[in-house]
Amino acid sequence: MRKSTSKRNVFLIILLAILCMVVSIPKEMPINLGYKSFHVAGKLVRPDLDFTLLGKNFKRDLNLSLGLDLAGGSYLVFEADTSSVPPEKRVESVEGVRNIIERRVNLFGVSEPVVRTSSYNNKLRVIVELPGIKDTPSAIKVIGQTAQLVFAELDSGEERNSLVPTDLSGADLKEASVQFDGQTSKPVVAISFTDEGAKKFETLTAKNVGKPLAIILDNAVVSAPVVKEAISGGSAVITGNFTTEEAKNLSIQLNAGALPVPVNLVEQKTIQASLGADSVSRSIQAGLVGLSMVLLFMILIYGKLGLIADFALIIFGVITLTLYKLIPVTLTLPGIAGFLLSVGMAVDSNILIFERFKEEIRQRPLSDALEVSFGRAWDSIRDANIASLCTAFILANPLDWKFLQVSGPVRGFAITLALGIVISLFTGIFVSRNLLRVLLREKIIVNVEKK
Repeated sequence: MRKSTSKRNVFLIILLAILCMVVSIPKEMPINLGYKSFHVAGKLVRPDLDFTLLGKNFKRDLNLSLGLDLAGGSYLVFEADTSSVPPEKRVESVEGVRNIIERRVNLFGVSEPVVRTSSYNNKLRVIVELPGIKDTPSAIKVIGQTAQLVFAELDSGEERNSLVPTDLSGADLKEASVQFDGQTSKPVVAISFTDEGAKKFETLTAKNVGKPLAIILDNAVVSAPVVKEAISGGSAVITGNFTTEEAKNLSIQLNAGALPVPVNLVEQKTIQASLGADSVSRSIQAGLVGLSMVLLFMILIYGKLGLIADFALIIFGVITLTLYKLIPVTLTLPGIAGFLLSVGMAVDSNILIFERFKEEIRQRPLSDALEVSFGRAWDSIRDANIASLCTAFILANPLDWKFLQVSGPVRGFAITLALGIVISLFTGIFVSRNLLRVLLREKIIVNVEKK
C-alpha cells in the first residue's frame, strides 16, 4: 500500500515540477536551431493566466513583479495638512487620502505601487513608491489633488442614461460612520450633513425617489444607493449586502471627500533602472554560486542521498519562482536576500534526516531506518522552522503593531524568507521522503555505507 502511494506521490511531484517550470520560464523564449541545411528560427510565447473561478476573474501576466529598487522609478513623500481636521479624525482622514492616492496611481499602470502612511515628528505623511514610472511630474500633479466628492443624479436621456453632478458635494457632508442595523445586524453606513447640506439632500432625494443617487469620488462611483423616500433632517443610512470591511472602506472614502486634506510634496527621489539591473545581475550571480556550492556539498557529503536532496532543492527553486509570479510577490533587493537565505535553509531538513539516517541504519534494515529517521528528525525540523517563521512574522508585522518599526524592504525580506521556509518544509519532507521511498524499494539506492 505504501509503495503504490509513494509512486503516486512521485508522479504528482514530477507533474507539479513540470507545471511550475512552464510558469517559471520567460514570457518569450527565442528558438534558433540548425543542423546542416535544417534551420528553425522563431520564438516560444507563453500565454498569460486568465480564467474565472467562482465568479471571480484571475488574471496574471506571469512576469516577475520588481520593486522600486530593481525596476527604478520614483519615491515620493507627501505631508498631509490636517490643521483643519479635528484631532480625533486626523488618522482616519489620512488613511482615506492614502486610499485615494492608491487608486489614482493605478491610473498610470504602475506595477505593484506601494502606498503607505507614516508619522514623523507628529506629522502624518503618505509615502508613495512608483516602480517603473516615467512621467513623474504628471503623477505628482494628479496625486497631490484634494479628493473631490460629489453626488450625482441619473439623467434618463433619449439615447442612454448619464450621471449629472449636483451642487451637493463633500463640503456638505459632516461625517460617515459604520453602524449595524438593529433588525438584521448587518453593517450599514450612516451619513450626516451640515445644515446647508441637509436642505440640499432633502431636495435631491425628493426629486429622485425610486432612482439611484450616485456618490462619485475622484470621478469614480463608490456607491449608488436607491432613494426610497425623501429624507429630511440631514441624516441617512446606506444599506446593502456589505461586509464589515466593505462598510468601513466606504465610510473612509466618504470621509476622505467630506474632510478634504491637502497634501504637499516634501521629498522626491528618482531611482535609475540601471541600479536595479546591476543589483539583479549581481544577485543572480550570487544565487547561482551559492546554489552550486550547496548542490556540490550535498553530493560530496551524502553521495546518492545528496542527489535526491539536490533534486528536491531544484524543485524548491522552481516552486518558489512560480509562487512569486502567481501571488504575485513584489521582488526587491532585500527580498532576493531572503530568497538566497532560504536556499541554504531548504536543505536543513535533509541534513538532519540524513545524519539521523546514518545512526539508525546501524541498528535496523534500510527501509525501516529511513522511516525512523524522518520520524525522529521531525521534532528538530519543526522547532527550527517555527522559530524562523516567528522571526519572519515579527519582521513583516502583518498586524501593523505600532511598537514595531517596519519598513517596506524589511517586509519584503520577511515575506520571501517565510515563503521559502514553508516551501522548504514541503520539499524537504514530502518530496525527499517519497523519492527516497521509491528509489530504495526499486533498489536504485542500495549501497549506503554504515559509518
